[in-house]
Amino acid sequence: MKHSLLPLLLLAAAGSALAATPTVEQFFQTPQVSQVELSPKGGYVAAVITAADGGSVLAVHDTSDPARVSGVFTTSGQEVITDVHWINEKRLGATVKNMRIEFRGNLEEVAVDRDGSNLVHLITGNWQHRQQNTGSTIKSQKLTADYAFVAVAHDGSDDILVEKYTWNNVDRAPIHSRLYRLNTRTRALSSALEGTQPAAVKRWMVDTYGQPRVVQTQLNGRCSSHYRRAQETAWREINNTECYRSSGFVPQFFDGDDTLFVRATYQGYEALFRYDLKTMKMAAEPIVALAGFDYRGQPVIDYASHRLMGVHLYGDAGSTWWLNPQLQAEQARIDALLPNTTNTIRCADECLQGPMLLVSVASDRQPTSYVLYQRASGKLLALGSAHPGIDPKQMGLRDFYRYTARDGRKIPAYVTLPPGQPAGPRPAIVLVHGGPNVRGVFWNWDAQAQFLASRGYVVIQPEFRGSTGYGYDHFQAGLKQWGMSMQDDLADAALWAVQQGWADPRRIGIMGASYGGYATLMGLIKHPEIFRAGVEWAGVTDINLMFNTPYSDTSTDALNYDLRTLIGDPDQDAEQFKRYSPLLRAAELKQPLLMAHGLEDLRVPIVHATRFRDAVRANNPNVDYLTYEEAHGWRHAENRIDFWTRVEAFLDKNLR
Repeated sequence: MKHSLLPLLLLAAAGSALAATPTVEQFFQTPQVSQVELSPKGGYVAAVITAADGGSVLAVHDTSDPARVSGVFTTSGQEVITDVHWINEKRLGATVKNMRIEFRGNLEEVAVDRDGSNLVHLITGNWQHRQQNTGSTIKSQKLTADYAFVAVAHDGSDDILVEKYTWNNVDRAPIHSRLYRLNTRTRALSSALEGTQPAAVKRWMVDTYGQPRVVQTQLNGRCSSHYRRAQETAWREINNTECYRSSGFVPQFFDGDDTLFVRATYQGYEALFRYDLKTMKMAAEPIVALAGFDYRGQPVIDYASHRLMGVHLYGDAGSTWWLNPQLQAEQARIDALLPNTTNTIRCADECLQGPMLLVSVASDRQPTSYVLYQRASGKLLALGSAHPGIDPKQMGLRDFYRYTARDGRKIPAYVTLPPGQPAGPRPAIVLVHGGPNVRGVFWNWDAQAQFLASRGYVVIQPEFRGSTGYGYDHFQAGLKQWGMSMQDDLADAALWAVQQGWADPRRIGIMGASYGGYATLMGLIKHPEIFRAGVEWAGVTDINLMFNTPYSDTSTDALNYDLRTLIGDPDQDAEQFKRYSPLLRAAELKQPLLMAHGLEDLRVPIVHATRFRDAVRANNPNVDYLTYEEAHGWRHAENRIDFWTRVEAFLDKNLR
């Protein structure tokens, strides 16, 4: 294994020197290096390497000599390692997804020593498949698929924290969970807390000592947070609001014993506040606030001192706010060595004492690569790249803008321009994110946008109203606006790109998945003078089908509260649903259309696709239709590559 892994790692670390346009495979293959994690004391670094058959190899480097690498765990081509976590300096855990099964219940959990010994199967997602594929080296399973990994204990033990799910007799998704400690050597299971707990727990939060201290619940349209003191059993409610209708606050992470950080609204945007658990009061002023953006961040905790070192922030691009002066100085030295990228430091549990820092290196033109920073020498050592075949010089420039919609609202957007000097306006794509009530994109290397840009298209990715991350008002403005102002924002994005001189008004297409698929169909129907062709995959075609498809994975709570708040009520808003459901207006769609759908999709069941396909083809012969053995989106590299190959041909025929 040591001999076979080194060529893989060297290949993954090498940049492409080829002048030819990158292939579809180079954009959409499974990342060659991923899940890179530094051990608690910084002596080792783990990484997942994609094998030739599509499976995963969990490799461990000795940071004193990174060329010394060994494979400790290997999956087949149908099983992929989706998460790696150091349990202590000697032992790792890994979550494995069985790619043969698209539904819930296919996440395995294993633990193994860093030398490959003592491999233990902890949680089985599907017993029949695992019996025939894990082999005799993994001990028989202890826990079934109603358990899942939550976190490591950060106490030097061999324990991890897992949650056990509870279901009702109606919904596919669990309605509640309880937390346990699991010994990864003996498989001994014990409760992580005593006494009762709040109902409908959706998320557990542990403190820096690995103790469960906060739970978040959601039930009957109410979102609440509950807290308990260390070593106590009683829970007290610290927040209770109507989901989506109130900005409220959301617990984020702990610093030491009695300081909780929460996300709460400040001057119209979410910011990061300290919350004193002794006085049960939130600070009057935020510790972090980003102008024009909601706070989104990831804490850096030193588990030796149990203190917050800094926060990785995500505004228009990534940055880090450091509280610790040592790490702030090291960030400056690393940035000087890597001046043209966003360099995100990921330190070990002993953040200030380890010999190495792990750095994720990325930009709008460069896929994520990983390096080790040697504190003693100040040198950088390459570990590998997610997409080593991508040459940044061949990628387009990506930037953040805010354009004005027809009603005066400022709409955030990311624009990726094709590489090279333009000879004039070019064909363009409005690429619509799914959700829709999420933050869609970010200033990073975006495979879809850069692929389209590499083929000569200007790519506009609007954060239309209803998207999150840009203020509470921007989100609220999208409530019950499917097909209406949310849709107009996309048309206005295309017109704005024309005004900038980027886009040729005769060659503008629209694309997207899930909600983006819905918006593609409505865009072709509502704004045929703007959008000349469309590509939709996994798209919603009829709003009513979201409420009345019995084999969907939408929960009862989501049907009764979430969807009615975000989209509308099937009875009270029936006329609106008719007017803005593409299925009922399929005869109006005359432009070329490429549709694709997963046969096992439960989020947007395939009835959406088949009904719309039949309806639109009655009046439009220019409709291509694809299906894949997939769920909601393309998990398999071969399907991603096939799909985007067909997208390239479709756009070349209809827009270029």
